[in-house]
Amino acid sequence: MAVGLSRVAVRLPSVTEPVAEVLARTGHSPMERKVFTRVYGLRDTVTLAPGERMEQLLVEAGRAALGGGGAGLVLYGHTMLTQEFQLGGGFAGRLRAGLGLPDADLYGLSHVNCVSVLRALELARRYLRRPGADPEDRVLVLGGDHASVHEPSRVIPGMAVGGDGAVGVVAHSGAARYRYLGGATLRDARFHRALRLSADDSRSFTEACQRGAVDVVARAARSAGLDPTRVDWVMPHLSNRMFWRTFSTHTGIPVDRICLDLIPERGHNFGGDALMALEHADRTRRLRPGDRCVLVSLALGAYFQAVLLEVQEER
Repeated sequence: MAVGLSRVAVRLPSVTEPVAEVLARTGHSPMERKVFTRVYGLRDTVTLAPGERMEQLLVEAGRAALGGGGAGLVLYGHTMLTQEFQLGGGFAGRLRAGLGLPDADLYGLSHVNCVSVLRALELARRYLRRPGADPEDRVLVLGGDHASVHEPSRVIPGMAVGGDGAVGVVAHSGAARYRYLGGATLRDARFHRALRLSADDSRSFTEACQRGAVDVVARAARSAGLDPTRVDWVMPHLSNRMFWRTFSTHTGIPVDRICLDLIPERGHNFGGDALMALEHADRTRRLRPGDRCVLVSLALGAYFQAVLLEVQEER
């Protein structure tokens, strides 16, 4: 039986602040700020207000995705390895309790940076298709990072500025809003030093990201027996507009079929980007049954992940 995904639930903090202010606070020059805002198209980022907690956003996104149902497995994908809400201990128990899933198995997925959430979707698919799986199994996939807990880590040089936010989606067998068609995973181990790359390696990394994004989308399409040009929509890693315009040139996928609306108003939200773009496109009524959407994430490391979905008619 096919694996399906529910509609995506998104929860955001209450504060929106200019990207230029974050860059100024973290010591970036006026010229760098102009590049990020005028060339990359970044304007605002979302940030937790005093008293708001990332843990609560995760709970709210998860409960909304569950829609009153249950799940036997929870996979939490995240990029930041140290987050404030995890430092005090007891996070797993609090999260399960908040979700109303006290007996669920809960695993964190990290060390693959911003592909963690789409990688969790792939692992959920494998879990649901394992030998002897119960057709009633459900997996809750969560994503979200408390980026503002350490401001310098919010800025990915030459690429993006990260914000706070949470996503949730449920994977299960059978009919759902989206049907899983295929997926692909890539890594280029030359760039394992991540933020510690030399200037020369950083330039090579940008080029490798372009090639990797094109390649992982092509592989995901081929895994479903499709030509990459038959993809209807790209739900991108929300890094910057310039990157995806170049991607459009390389793939022939029109730039107006790459959902970039959220880049100026929300910017990069680590592993949740592609799911946020999917939720936005569906909520604004762009998607029609039969549309094929490829979700794309790329990460320092260098890691790449793509998931190909088909929109289904909802009953």
